[in-house]
Amino acid sequence: MQEVQTDRRRGGDRRNPGDRTRIVIVDGHTLFRRGVRNILELEGDMEVVGEAGSGREAISVVGELTPDVVLMDLTLPAPNGIETTQRLKRELPHTGVIVLAPNDDEDQLFDAIKAGAAAYVLKDIDPNDLIAIIRRVRSGEYLINDKVFSKPAVASRVLKEFRELAVYGSDAQPIFAPLSPREVEILDNIAQGMTNKQVAYALSISEQTVKNHMSSILRKLSVNDRTQAVVYAMRQGWIKIPED
Repeated sequence: MQEVQTDRRRGGDRRNPGDRTRIVIVDGHTLFRRGVRNILELEGDMEVVGEAGSGREAISVVGELTPDVVLMDLTLPAPNGIETTQRLKRELPHTGVIVLAPNDDEDQLFDAIKAGAAAYVLKDIDPNDLIAIIRRVRSGEYLINDKVFSKPAVASRVLKEFRELAVYGSDAQPIFAPLSPREVEILDNIAQGMTNKQVAYALSISEQTVKNHMSSILRKLSVNDRTQAVVYAMRQGWIKIPED
């Protein structure tokens, strides 16, 4: 549904209306949607343009409004939040999806990565943190990667899936620039199951430097279709295929 404009603003950039981040909130609970809306509409650089209470409604509303960012409840009934995210990312690849999860579940995180979500946050997140994440996702960042590579078990599952796609998937197109030698070196270590801290120790660099490189790597791998980008990188020999 289209939104009524509001003059309640706080902090944030007081930009022209056309520069605001256009947001759709998808959640099965009206009270939660309205609470989030009330918080976001206080920001001068954000505009809640629509809401949806189900996956089917979300597909319709988001398709019509083409927002910059979607806040997606993972606990929707069928189609659930993951399925809805997959559909939205196929149809609107430039819309960033922030999934809202009830708990820090590795299976859900893995599914959110495969679906193309830009960020994975818990529903009890501090409002100021959510606002900051929305701004970063609007700028093109994939914050979900920080969670992935801080969890070796999830990173291992992601890379295993990439390897299987590399063997059985269809040919991918060259859709991103080759990684730098240092980025390849870091990603090779990550592919072996190392944490950021372990990679930093192995390469004699700081953990923050590893994180910075990982952000750069995942931006390159996230052009259009992140999964196929990684598959292509492996086929080209930029990333070594880890042995089980």
